Amino acid sequence: MFEEFKKAMTREFEMIDIGLMAYYLGIEVKQMEEGIFISQESYAREVLKKFKMGDCNRVSTPIECGVKSSKFEDGAKKENPNISRVW
Repeated sequence: MFEEFKKAMTREFEMIDIGLMAYYLGIEVKQMEEGIFISQESYAREVLKKFKMGDCNRVSTPIECGVKSSKFEDGAKKENPNISRVW
């Protein structure tokens, strides 16, 4: 299916296939069988270097990884979604 799309696009537009995407708008992109993963590790390293913190000590994440945060305690919205506000 993808190959058919690529051929159709090539017929319509002047383009070349440069392989899998590695960066998009400064964000690192890794495409694997498990899914597509994005990261800003390079940007974070640049910021650390800029502020002379490249050799700073690492600390563990202060919250359990994978936890979905919500501004509501139980994750459920308290308002009636059918009522709209006028600001």
